[in-house]
Amino acid sequence: MGKGRLEAFSDGVLAIIITIMVLELKIPHRPDFEGLKPLAPAFLSYVLSFLYIGIYWNNHHHMLHAAHKVTGSILWNNMHLLFWLSLVPFVTGWMGENHFEALPVAVYGFVLLMAGVAYYFLAHCLAGVHGKDSTIAHALGRDKKGIISVVLYAIGIPLCFVNPWIGFGLYTVVAGIWFIPDKRIEHQLSEHKEPDMPAHSKKEAQAQKLN
Repeated sequence: MGKGRLEAFSDGVLAIIITIMVLELKIPHRPDFEGLKPLAPAFLSYVLSFLYIGIYWNNHHHMLHAAHKVTGSILWNNMHLLFWLSLVPFVTGWMGENHFEALPVAVYGFVLLMAGVAYYFLAHCLAGVHGKDSTIAHALGRDKKGIISVVLYAIGIPLCFVNPWIGFGLYTVVAGIWFIPDKRIEHQLSEHKEPDMPAHSKKEAQAQKLN
């Protein structure tokens, strides 16, 4: 199976997730700013979740750009990631509707944590399939950003029961860490110019360029 179909399917799912989230925003019945005030918690939740989905889309794109083959394990790890991301609209709406109460914010963080773990599994599955000398493997390295993100989620979730805004703040910090697409993969791609591929495929690509 080519990676193009995997990318197209993933893009479609992420687009649907964003669509569902924006449809959850209720239209105010008053034509003034007072009518918008009750929507502030839901809108704030939507902004953070939209940012997260955008981050996953960007980094997912960069990661697959460095890949040249897809296996069954990659497909299932990708589905695992999409499963947790598909829950984002639900926990976003629950958190906004209940004005950032402790439990909804904690569950929101749990879903983000599991999505982060799923992304980590997908990235390392891709690296394993492509080999330790591949662009993806070199780009991932020790994956400090991924580890730091999981630690911040793990700290933020229990702190929600002390003050929900502490947890929400830590989730925002993680989003800030990942806001810029993963420079590790961009750097590796700029050095190698082309995604990793078998030697015979590279020779064919070079021959086509010469023709």
